Amino acid sequence: MIDLVKNLATVNRRTKASVIRELLKLTNKPEVISFAGGLPAPQTFPSERMAEMAQRIVKDNARVALQYGPTEGLPELKSQIVKLLREEEGINTSPANILVTTASQQALDIVGRTFIDPSDPILVELPSYIGGLQVFNSYGAKLIGIQADDDGMIIDELEARLKKLRSDEEHYKFVYIVPDFQNPSGVTLTQERRHQLIRLSEQYNVLLVEDSPYRQIRFEGDAPEMLYKMDTTHNVISLFTFSKTLAPGLRLGFILAHEAIIQKMAILKQSLDLCTSPLSQLMAAEFLKSGVFREHVGTVKQLYKSKKDAMLNALERYMPADKGVSWTKPQGGLFLWVRLPGHMNADELFYEAIKQNVAYVIGSAFHCDGGGQNTMRLNFSYPSEEQIDEGIKRLAGVIKHNLRVKSKVKAAKAGLEIGS
Repeated sequence: MIDLVKNLATVNRRTKASVIRELLKLTNKPEVISFAGGLPAPQTFPSERMAEMAQRIVKDNARVALQYGPTEGLPELKSQIVKLLREEEGINTSPANILVTTASQQALDIVGRTFIDPSDPILVELPSYIGGLQVFNSYGAKLIGIQADDDGMIIDELEARLKKLRSDEEHYKFVYIVPDFQNPSGVTLTQERRHQLIRLSEQYNVLLVEDSPYRQIRFEGDAPEMLYKMDTTHNVISLFTFSKTLAPGLRLGFILAHEAIIQKMAILKQSLDLCTSPLSQLMAAEFLKSGVFREHVGTVKQLYKSKKDAMLNALERYMPADKGVSWTKPQGGLFLWVRLPGHMNADELFYEAIKQNVAYVIGSAFHCDGGGQNTMRLNFSYPSEEQIDEGIKRLAGVIKHNLRVKSKVKAAKAGLEIGS
């Protein structure tokens, strides 16, 4: 057999398996209550309507639904996206500014292919979406982490890093950010920081890649403006998906950007898949045109708010907050973020949690700098409210036990020091 490692392309050697996907293999038991995956609730899938719609579309429009389509996307869907952006976000755009993609993960890959050369500095949040980090790493980017707090990316730190990169004549390309109900932390970038970010984009001539898979799943509070809407210099590229609002199995998303950028990206997409499924596009277009989409998203938001509240209530009841355990309180999305005391290691704790039949995603997987060992991501969209309550109770038990053990070890060490 050939020497596989020797013959692999550089991009393949750089690409590492997703930590989340590997951890999910350990959670695939019926007795495990999993907060690990970023899965939408299956009961939200409009299956009956989709079945009826798919049958009718194939019967009445097979020449489009079952044929190759334009790489940029079907006009039927792009026109509905233009309408959606105008009505929901106050963004006036045209079909030429839109590239339909095979979900948002392909959109991230196209961004990487379009802009990243090996060793290019790319600025990302700490923590940041692991799927983005995986793609950017595969193209050889030098990832620079920018600290975030409960108001999102810390802009002063970003400015300091951009200033240093420019003075060093480093060829930085873009800032990657998930500004709404961020994966993994669930936090939202404030309106004030968005203004500051736009200012830096103009001042340092750096692109902003705005990844927005969760923005439409806001169930409380007022939404800050999209970065794309605030931008006046065509420096923002926005990524969207229908995976969290309709169904991930459709594998459907889109990129919103200046027409010149879309044209370059469309050429790259030709070499990836020629086109995104026309059947999926026609189904999504009909959902949008009929008005059912807005009604459906309302149902999704209502369910996820109830589950989020259940998780926050369980955390309040069971977690040892007085021992330095804290968590975010998102106003939308699918996730929240738990911070443990600095001396605790959530990577090691994961295996203890699995023994108690509860699972989460280790926070270090979302840190490009190797940090975050005392953090974890919890998903509230997939498990039931009963599972959420029981799962948080189990997880809190694991954390309390670990705190007691560490306290005893610390006391024992102190006793030895006194005795010596």
